[in-house]
Amino acid sequence: MIFSKVINRYYKRFAFFFIVGILALVAVDWLQLYIPENLGNIVRVLVENYDKDSVWPQIVEISIRVLIIAGGCFLGRIIWRVTLFYASTKIEADLRSRMFEKAERLSLDFYQANKIGTVLAWFTNDTETVEEFIGWGTLMLVDGIFLTILVLFKMILLDWFVTVLIAIPVVLIVIWGLLVEKYMSMKWDNRQNAFDKLYDFSQESFAGIRVIKAFVKETQQLHQFAKIARHNKDVEVDFARVSILFDVAIETIIAVVFSTLIGLGGYFVYLCISGETLIILGHEVNMDAAELIEFVAYFSTLIWPLIALGQVITMRSKAKASLERIGRYLNTEETIKNVPNAKVLENVKGGIVFNHFTFKYPGTTYDSLEDISLEIKPGETIGIVGRIGSGKSTLVNSLARLYNVDNKAIFIDGIDIMKADVTSLRKQLAYVPQDNFLFSETIRDNIAFSGVDSNDETIKDAAKFACVDDDIEHFPRKYDTILGERGVTLSGGQKQRVSIARAFLKDAPILIFDDSVSAVDVKTEETILSNIKRVRRGRTTLVVASRVSTVQGLDKVIVLNEGRLEAFDSPNKLYLTSPTFKKMVDLQRLEKEEGSL
Repeated sequence: MIFSKVINRYYKRFAFFFIVGILALVAVDWLQLYIPENLGNIVRVLVENYDKDSVWPQIVEISIRVLIIAGGCFLGRIIWRVTLFYASTKIEADLRSRMFEKAERLSLDFYQANKIGTVLAWFTNDTETVEEFIGWGTLMLVDGIFLTILVLFKMILLDWFVTVLIAIPVVLIVIWGLLVEKYMSMKWDNRQNAFDKLYDFSQESFAGIRVIKAFVKETQQLHQFAKIARHNKDVEVDFARVSILFDVAIETIIAVVFSTLIGLGGYFVYLCISGETLIILGHEVNMDAAELIEFVAYFSTLIWPLIALGQVITMRSKAKASLERIGRYLNTEETIKNVPNAKVLENVKGGIVFNHFTFKYPGTTYDSLEDISLEIKPGETIGIVGRIGSGKSTLVNSLARLYNVDNKAIFIDGIDIMKADVTSLRKQLAYVPQDNFLFSETIRDNIAFSGVDSNDETIKDAAKFACVDDDIEHFPRKYDTILGERGVTLSGGQKQRVSIARAFLKDAPILIFDDSVSAVDVKTEETILSNIKRVRRGRTTLVVASRVSTVQGLDKVIVLNEGRLEAFDSPNKLYLTSPTFKKMVDLQRLEKEEGSL
């Protein structure tokens, strides 16, 4: 077996299945031992009564006993297969479920440090390796231990001296296994790491296939993939070489011992028939043909557990390495979590206060935002503008606590978000991200993703709010249109508007647009902004924009410059007080004039 904090809970949870399965295994092992004994009895009957009429009834009687034993073994094998493999499959499923729940709780900085391909490898290869050992490994371990002990006991009853000779390979295999297990575990860990890199590259290439094709980089990617694949192959072959050498050593030992048993056994039988006595180290060896057949049958039975013990060492080393990888993942510290007695946000009005808010992304040495202080009153519609990299997205993302912030730095309705329950906090926010991620489902399902009680009418209303209803109605399957991966079948503007509809349907007190109308035309943008003022009157809305025209009609505008708050006022006043805002207005006015020439 293999033990760790990750897996120990399952042994208790599925104890019934393990106990029943192991008892069935032991019962099968015990029944198997009667087959060599009955084979010896058949030889004795034939030797002693070969010329008598009673020989065939005795052989038939023994054969019936063998068939009954085979039937019992058949039933026992069904029981242990059902119980042990059911338990191992359920453990794998529950382990994956725990890992997925962990993935949802981990913060964004974890996924910045670990590629998606690596995480997926933990969910697939490593969990399958653990499941294989729990199922087949338990079978081989129990079978190897109990069947070996029972067989050796039976052989000792026949002749303890010959049994001692037979037991030598068992000791050699155990010693050999203990010596190579740690080495094989290290080789398997290297193999899994190499597979992670292959998985990472493949996942990244598939996700960026349009970019690869657009820049005609297929050949370059192919060469890079071939290089990673060759390394993966070399590591795989290295592990396979060690594993095969280990198996060959075990089977060689078994073959040598089996050949020795046949040769010596035949010699012992010859001496027995000749009436001669052989004494070795004070022990008289007296073996007839029936006993030789029993010995050979017992050793043939012993071959499987000896091979199983060798294989279980290989499987255990693999499972141990994979379980350590899974354990490191499950034990990753969750940086975004509730403080004791966290306050649940309810009936939020939408008031937001930034109090000397400074933020630095994990792993960086500079502040993305520095000393931001401002107050947004409930129901205000606020624009956020600034140069690229000025911290606009960082400012709105901080409200959802995607990263931890300083205590008493951000308040919603007077409650410090670091003291608020994370789930209740995010329920108060509806968010339209820059990347406009859509799922490979229908348009209806994508819009309804955030709505608990959504129906066709509310979904259509949300689409009208986002000015995407007419586009959807022109599709052959309308709202039942299946989107490709990440919404690839839609244009950039359509994806933005579907994302807006999804966020609007949530009907949250605070709605955030993170540069979410940049891909739509000016007329559509004006309609969406008009809908915001009309439908979301009295509710807080934050609009990050790259165009000044987007924020001209809003209540107030936040102007950021290199991570600092340059100004926060109405759009009309900002032209006189904010150099950054004035420059943006003048440049866009100039672009408009040039475009009209």
